[in-house]
Amino acid sequence: MTLPPGLYSGTSSLALVARASAFGVGLFYGSTKLKFLKMTKPKKVEANVQH
Repeated sequence: MTLPPGLYSGTSSLALVARASAFGVGLFYGSTKLKFLKMTKPKKVEANVQH
């Protein structure tokens, strides 16, 4: 994966760690949000069907 040349190349080890941790946090947040939405969605659908 090559990035276009810009202000910051992102080749330092700190940048790699920051990118990896941000990716991990994003995955954790996305999976948690998806689980939460799946848990709350059926209740809303049932409430809408009854009315």
